[in-house]
Amino acid sequence: MAAVAATGSRLLGLRAAGAERRWRRLRGAGLARGFPQSASAGHAAVQRRQVAHFTFQPDPEPQEYGQTQKMNLFQSVTSALDNSLAKDPTAVIFGEDVAFGGVFRCTVGLRDKYGKDRVFNTPLCEQGIVGFGIGIAVAGATAIAEIQFADYIFPAFDQIVNEAAKYRYRSGDLFNCGSLTIRSPWGCVGHGALYHSQSPEAFFAHCPGIKVVIPRSPFQAKGLLLSCIEDKNPCIFFEPKILYRAAVEQVPIQPYTIPLSQAEVIQEGSDVTLVAWGTQVHVIREVASMAKEKLGVSCEVIDLRTIIPWDVDTVCKSVIKTGRLLISHEAPLTGGFASEISSTVQEECFLNLEAPISRVCGYDTPFPHIFEPFYIPDKWKCYDALRKMINY
Repeated sequence: MAAVAATGSRLLGLRAAGAERRWRRLRGAGLARGFPQSASAGHAAVQRRQVAHFTFQPDPEPQEYGQTQKMNLFQSVTSALDNSLAKDPTAVIFGEDVAFGGVFRCTVGLRDKYGKDRVFNTPLCEQGIVGFGIGIAVAGATAIAEIQFADYIFPAFDQIVNEAAKYRYRSGDLFNCGSLTIRSPWGCVGHGALYHSQSPEAFFAHCPGIKVVIPRSPFQAKGLLLSCIEDKNPCIFFEPKILYRAAVEQVPIQPYTIPLSQAEVIQEGSDVTLVAWGTQVHVIREVASMAKEKLGVSCEVIDLRTIIPWDVDTVCKSVIKTGRLLISHEAPLTGGFASEISSTVQEECFLNLEAPISRVCGYDTPFPHIFEPFYIPDKWKCYDALRKMINY
């Protein structure tokens, strides 16, 4: 019933999207003049699409992995998948529309290169996609499943939490599905509204037996995805879809890996520790620059990268040095993964804290459409929280 309901909901969404496209065509053709409009409506719409709540900051070009090529994030994902299919003859990619390249073009060209038996479409059934992936992983294949949007991963929740995560434990390690990787576009995109903007990582962080990884850039995405595919545990790899085209940097052509469960200190500092993952890393990097310029405050910026199992040591070591911690993520505040980080740091670093730990997150509401700019934890909200910590 859940699959049927999800299908109906998505069909209604497609119908609404089609109606919106027809309306735009009518407006463009000048056929909507009979409807009342404000004089600035068109200008406001253009302005809204141009505004971004972050500035992507590329990493320095890597030198240790050979020749590099300029790639955006979706191209780096394609490169990682290409490397996996070329290296591992048992690797298969499957999901909704992946044979056609996928809605974000992450699998474009792979079916033509490797054949329809290794890159193929599935029915619109997330529960079936993950269940199939578990089955072929148990049989010895490297299974790379795509859930078209993270918002639609919930029909597969039972398969992930009660099957994939527990398969090894249930059989005493006689059988396992550790070669399963689930990819999914994740996070806000500027116009995704309720069903194309969610950040559900905290739901899975409560589930032992799986790993959850979120990259911040094309270079990170390729290395971390290859690590997930090669890892001996089921992994969920969330890809910040707003970065698919907005993030561009030099990425090695050859395969390489980045260790899982190791956070990265991307800027050292002495006064405040800032922790985030995915797109939000670029927000807090801007906040660190603002704090230095306006307040003379030195911020240490940490990209968590792996949500579960997360790197407690790196975060706590930083907080012991700075005495202050700000955590930011797009997901709602209550029950978000910032709560787990905050609780652990409070237990481990209590005597080192100079101010209460601050969480700057999304609101406890469904993700809005036109009010997205007010919902997201932008640099101004983070800066305000940082300033209050300094003045505590």
